[in-house]
Amino acid sequence: MSFIHDDFLLSNAAGQRLYHDYAAIEPVLDYHCHLSPKDIAENRRFANLFEIWLEGDHYKWRAMRANGVPEQLCTGSGDPYEKFLAYARTVPATLRNPLYHWTHLELKRYFDIDELLDESTAQRIWEIANEQLSGGDLSTWEILRKFQVRALCTTDDPVDDLRWHHQLHSSACPAQVLPAFRPDKAFQVHTPAAFNAWTALLAEAAGLEIRRFEDFLGALRKRHDYFHQAGCRLSDHGLSVCPPMDGTESEARAVFERARSGAAASPAEQQQFAGVLLRFFARLDVEKGWTKQLHLGARRNNNSRKLAQLGPDTGFDSIGDWPQIDALGEFLDAVELDGGLPRMVLYNLNPQDNYALATMAGNFMDGRIAGKLQFGSGWWFLDQKEAIEWQVNALSNCGLLARFIGMLTDSRSFMSFPRHEYFRRVLANLLGRDMELGLIPDREQLAGGMLRDICYANARDFLQLPDLAG
Repeated sequence: MSFIHDDFLLSNAAGQRLYHDYAAIEPVLDYHCHLSPKDIAENRRFANLFEIWLEGDHYKWRAMRANGVPEQLCTGSGDPYEKFLAYARTVPATLRNPLYHWTHLELKRYFDIDELLDESTAQRIWEIANEQLSGGDLSTWEILRKFQVRALCTTDDPVDDLRWHHQLHSSACPAQVLPAFRPDKAFQVHTPAAFNAWTALLAEAAGLEIRRFEDFLGALRKRHDYFHQAGCRLSDHGLSVCPPMDGTESEARAVFERARSGAAASPAEQQQFAGVLLRFFARLDVEKGWTKQLHLGARRNNNSRKLAQLGPDTGFDSIGDWPQIDALGEFLDAVELDGGLPRMVLYNLNPQDNYALATMAGNFMDGRIAGKLQFGSGWWFLDQKEAIEWQVNALSNCGLLARFIGMLTDSRSFMSFPRHEYFRRVLANLLGRDMELGLIPDREQLAGGMLRDICYANARDFLQLPDLAG
């Protein structure tokens, strides 16, 4: 039997039936990813397996470095095949790492390759995959069609002109591709050079002169409006921890003015500024009916030497260890008092906080919108089998799994859509095991209907993306 077979990850008969009868046929709504809208708009065709698989994947780079692969063959100028071969040599060492699962699931689903990847099979797999890539059946549009991707949301800076999104709106792309508003650079008053350079771009994008703090907020509002007109319905913030809510607008104005003059905000001042700004963004989201996403808990750019050499998002981030819950609770309460909370998805990166976040979400349900605050799927270091089960168990025990909006790829790679299949198999197996143990009724329509909704319909209904058929 091949490693990736029909019942991969499905260890019980009930789970097998649930997956094949209810989950496998559902389309995909990938509501948070880092795919390039340019690549999609241009219907990019990939020259080789390196381009589509290794070009921007910091998960693989981390494993390769850990296996003694030099940087030249990770992010450097090495030959594409040599980089692929270095990964192939690494794959056997990834046993029990989720990369082993994902690698072989992706080879199977994209190229129908059943062989295990290692040094001995690398040349053959490279040739088979490249032949299929050259045929045109795996361009970005064909990939979206192959995996039944109905819609996806990219991650976009407020200063982006969204030209590729506009081009996609009038194209024959088989999936709806929408932007998501990610204004993290607006918080950088502790690094005035970067903040002022970005603010200049913001002024240009908004067509406004930014001299005062009120001008800054006005430009951000204008870009929020622009994104809405382009179909955006989600915002996103990457935060180590929610900032305090005790800052005033006058204090934020003073911090802004000092940053504009080149004076770096202190850590306390930066956090006060961030708290004021985060509440402002929440008001904008409420006004337009958007969903706000908070990605909490990443400790980024730990290796300062590598940051200087390679830049961010190259594989030197990890799980942080901050007290999350008091700050998150204060933020949610402040926004609720300030005009109401938008729909929200809370993503947690430290598993020790799973139950605390799952219970915090329950404090702010409003009795009108089902699952208004979501304890989001496991992400980054927690998007593998064990941690998916942890997240599902915490949500099930403290909330309503039936209202969960399911999985996303959070990926920069067009080879990552099988992550949805992976999640669906894990969840089907979990539900099937509960059925066979008598923990939930042995009624396939009951568990299967919930599974089917989690795969697609819940996200479709919750996120309210324009033009997405119900």
